[in-house]
Amino acid sequence: MSVPHLKYGIFFMLIAIGLTLYSQTTRQQLEEKRKQLESEIAYTNKLIKQTQDSKKNNLYELSLLNTKINKRNELVATLKGEMYEIEDEIETTDKSIIYLDRELAQLKQEYVKLAYFAFKHKNAYDKLIYLFSAEDLNQAYQRLRYLDQLSEFIRNEAEEIQRLMKEKEQLLSNLNRQKEQKKELLENENLQLSKLEVEQIGKDKLKTELSKKERELKKSLQAKEQESENLNKKIKEIIADVTKPKPTPGGKNTYELTPEETLLSESFAANKGKLPWPIERGVISETFGVHQHPVLKNVKTKNNGIDIATSENSEARCVFGGEVVSITSITATNKAVIVKHGEYFTVYTNLDEVFVKKGDKISTKELIGRVHTNMEGKTELHFQVWKGKLLQNPSQWIINQ
Repeated sequence: MSVPHLKYGIFFMLIAIGLTLYSQTTRQQLEEKRKQLESEIAYTNKLIKQTQDSKKNNLYELSLLNTKINKRNELVATLKGEMYEIEDEIETTDKSIIYLDRELAQLKQEYVKLAYFAFKHKNAYDKLIYLFSAEDLNQAYQRLRYLDQLSEFIRNEAEEIQRLMKEKEQLLSNLNRQKEQKKELLENENLQLSKLEVEQIGKDKLKTELSKKERELKKSLQAKEQESENLNKKIKEIIADVTKPKPTPGGKNTYELTPEETLLSESFAANKGKLPWPIERGVISETFGVHQHPVLKNVKTKNNGIDIATSENSEARCVFGGEVVSITSITATNKAVIVKHGEYFTVYTNLDEVFVKKGDKISTKELIGRVHTNMEGKTELHFQVWKGKLLQNPSQWIINQ
């Protein structure tokens, strides 16, 4: 094999290996995401089952169904991504096998020629004839060296052929494994699509049943909006009180963070997107912002935070170190805890029991209280993030599970 051709072959193989390793890394990330989504879907199923045990069709169940369908769609997209990556791996493996076949064919061809030449001079008599036919002593010496090198080269060629054949066997084994994985992914995707269809039918059926309770839903919505308004008003009052201007030596009334609070604010801000969830296990049942009501037509609802569905007896925890500045009751079974982190505030509501008191300095993941479970089996934590008097989207602050 010529040196330039060998260099080209090595270069090609290095590129192929690099692409395969990159593809495998991407696929590992997708596989981890798939497992996470499957876990979240299983957990959401558990929550739906608990709700269904209450024998009441309600918006909470519909919300969980929506969450599950969204997660299932994400799962299908992830499976498609895995499929794309494995198809890319298969293509790279195929190209590597084609290249190896070409290299093996060339090596074998060279080996046959060399072996034939060596066979012609295999005995001592033939070697002597070849050496004595030299024009001078120097040429005879060169021929002797050539025969020795030829023998070594033939042995190396044979070893290289064996190595490439083993490499090809490994690639063929990888190819079969990749094709089997592709088949499993395709079967999983078809299974998820079938489940999606069933879930969508269930969702539509539940929506139809709930739409017959329009008066009840409107009444429930009004109560929820009033509760949200009361909470929002109290939060603003508490933040205004905590950050109210104080007299300074210069005679001006201003509010300034202490050096410790400034550091805390900076640390909190630096952890945007990395804060732990305010509950150990849960799924977001309603996102931040304005949404179309899931049943009532032309009715929009606004969520000042996020709602996290969780299991009965789950406990809320602080997402970052700070000071408890307020514990307030919205209703008899809905208590709210507000924690100050410099200029930032986090709010935890729908607690039926609180474990902390005003003035407590608490740390990250320290338990705050137990989340309330209502008569319909709904256990849901409402979580908000504020920067001063400005609402933030909590989903942008907590870590993406």
